[in-house]
Amino acid sequence: MPSQPSKDLETFDNPQPGRDYTIRIRVPEFTCLCPKTGQPDFATLYLDYVPRERCVELKSLKLYVWAFRDQGAFHEKVTNEILNDLVAATDPNFMRLTAEFNVRGGVYTTVVAEHRHPDWQPPVPVTLP
Repeated sequence: MPSQPSKDLETFDNPQPGRDYTIRIRVPEFTCLCPKTGQPDFATLYLDYVPRERCVELKSLKLYVWAFRDQGAFHEKVTNEILNDLVAATDPNFMRLTAEFNVRGGVYTTVVAEHRHPDWQPPVPVTLP
């Protein structure tokens, strides 16, 4: 197989470091294993972030997400682990990871984790007439 799962997140220079803008990434094929049963858990990950100096490279993100396929983890733990790793790689102004897990036993789970850089103030929303 030409590609292998990897926990290495690659980044690149933010092309507009002086401007606040939002990057939105949707990962509809996240899987990990239930730590209790070993059965697969499926989720859609929604990543929203305002970069500082670094942006995450998408192919490395895909391989990173793939690395969880055989890992057992509770939804809360895996969501926060992914957010922590992305924050460590990119040091964003703001980052929110929403993990919407598919139904299991009649229960849906959504976990939302956020990071805010201590020096960053969000822009004031513009309201047009």
